[in-house]
Amino acid sequence: MEHKTLCFDVMDGIATITLDRPDNSANALNARMAEELFDVGVQCGSPNIRAVILTAAGKMFCGGGDLAEMDAVADKPAHLTRMATLLHAGLTRLARIDAPVIVAVNGTAGGGGFSLVLSGDYVIASDRAKFVSAYTASGLTPDGSSTYYLAKHVGLLRAKELILTNRVLTAKEAQDWGLVNKVVAPEAVMDEARALAADIAVGPTKAYGGVKRLLDTAFSEGLETQLDREARSIADMMRTEDGPAGIAAFLAKKTPHFKGK
Repeated sequence: MEHKTLCFDVMDGIATITLDRPDNSANALNARMAEELFDVGVQCGSPNIRAVILTAAGKMFCGGGDLAEMDAVADKPAHLTRMATLLHAGLTRLARIDAPVIVAVNGTAGGGGFSLVLSGDYVIASDRAKFVSAYTASGLTPDGSSTYYLAKHVGLLRAKELILTNRVLTAKEAQDWGLVNKVVAPEAVMDEARALAADIAVGPTKAYGGVKRLLDTAFSEGLETQLDREARSIADMMRTEDGPAGIAAFLAKKTPHFKGK
């Protein structure tokens, strides 16, 4: 489909999704962006894509949902149902692909933008970025995966604090709380993201996907079930090309050359 709210390109096995609403400086999430995020989420499932970068154009990452659009529609519940369903479908696909998703936060992330950050596998933020849940400030409850990931990252009490009080975190505070992996100067955000993506893109992509799926149930499965999932996953790696090749390279004291297969 033609993209009007974001840019999408693939180079050297790295997919880059850039939120870009030139008509809205906050890169607010509207119905069209939700649909387009679903579209690129599906495309990122290609075996040729071995790392994904999610970032945004302009000074803000994403200020949240487009409240003006929500207010303008006649059937608000139907509009939000469709929009959230498409957004969630896109985020689910990004969560389920083998390729790790790096979120490069160039500016403030609020509401839906805050949720997008939480869904990433690795988060690099500008030292000028700010993070705020913002939903309850508009009389809304969170969407976009906030209630799934936030408590896992920061604990239940802190998750309640962020959502109920809409406390704004600086980039450093977000890192201290476990929401951000690395804080860098604004001009270094994309350089850092691209360097990390390049390293990941030559790694064992199937193993990365296995790690994502195992950690996804770290808080929900019992010990025996999780150990069984670990046993099946590590055995499955021997059905890939990279698993046996990685072992052979280690034993031969050589650098492995992973194909992502």
